[in-house]
Amino acid sequence: MSPAELKPPLDGIRVIDLTRVLSGPFCSMLLGDMGAEVIKIESPGGDPVRGQGHHKNGFSWYFAGFNRNKKSVVLDLYSDAGRDALARLLETADVLVENFRPGVLARMGFPPERLDEINPRLVVASVNGFGSTGPYTDRPAFDFIAQAMSGFMSVNGPEGEPPLRAAQPVTDLVAGLYTAFGIVSALHGRNRDGVGQAVETSMVNGVLSMMAYLASEHFVTGENPQRTGNDHPLVAPYGLYNAADGQIAIAASNDQVLGRLLAEIGLPDLLSDPQFDSNDKRFGQREELHAILDAALSQDTRENWILRLNRAGVPTGKIQTLKEVFADPQIQAQEMAIDVPHGDDRGTVRMLGFPVKLSRTPCEARLPAPRLGEHTEEVLAALQVSEG
Repeated sequence: MSPAELKPPLDGIRVIDLTRVLSGPFCSMLLGDMGAEVIKIESPGGDPVRGQGHHKNGFSWYFAGFNRNKKSVVLDLYSDAGRDALARLLETADVLVENFRPGVLARMGFPPERLDEINPRLVVASVNGFGSTGPYTDRPAFDFIAQAMSGFMSVNGPEGEPPLRAAQPVTDLVAGLYTAFGIVSALHGRNRDGVGQAVETSMVNGVLSMMAYLASEHFVTGENPQRTGNDHPLVAPYGLYNAADGQIAIAASNDQVLGRLLAEIGLPDLLSDPQFDSNDKRFGQREELHAILDAALSQDTRENWILRLNRAGVPTGKIQTLKEVFADPQIQAQEMAIDVPHGDDRGTVRMLGFPVKLSRTPCEARLPAPRLGEHTEEVLAALQVSEG
């Protein structure tokens, strides 16, 4: 079969998307990028993100960057007509995604038993702040709160300084990724067993699950991890070091890599020095080790060290601004910034590209981010129902 005849992996999957803001829209965008038909149900006021971020030609590029490959249908779900229209859509759907607080969808008239009655093959995915069990289920959740309460912030920042949040909304994005993963897993199970199921993820659980070796060390020692800033919490040397014209990041993750680093910077005997001959010793004397490495690295420029050390098998790079990132030839070769036409009045919108590369059916921006209600008539007419 020729590439032109191949269909995207989620072609034929219909997703009804009740989400707004970020975690849910990120999830449904990922499904749309893989070929699913995503019908974004919006209230008459629209997704709040339509009004956020810098606008160009009257249009939010923040909204555009998370809502490509979707159709917009406006329904008033507080009206009988709107709920009836949603029910008809769900009859035709494979997936329902929502990011209300737990219980809201049921109070709107769509408890689990009714959803199962409407469409027993439906995969119902919910993404929320804390999960649907436990004492915090009714609490509102935003990324900042989830970063704080998951332990994530407690390990970020320099020792002795206040904890720090990540600048990007990491808990929203992780929850969206997990929700998309849960959905495709449930779809695979449905195709085998014939019935759908519920999928639930939460912002706190998602980022907590990525605490990795920090959680492992806590489990084994019972101690809270100490903040180590740009240094690694388990390995030394590993962090930012001073070249002649600025800082470089070096990840000497084990003794073999460290040996290559020390040989390249002219300190081949340091690894056998009794003061630094084990990771525990090096970790306990990070400041002294930093000073020694800085003195050696200050003899050459960042670019030269990046070339030399990577050639020697030592992972090395520099801190890049976003302007530098998108000018980087590697990022350009990977097409991690794409230009998507949005009509004559809105022009071309630049947005992040596709991080998952499929060899036969690559992702593409088939649809630009929709105007509010742009597809209401088209979608509902196909169901022979009126706008709700």
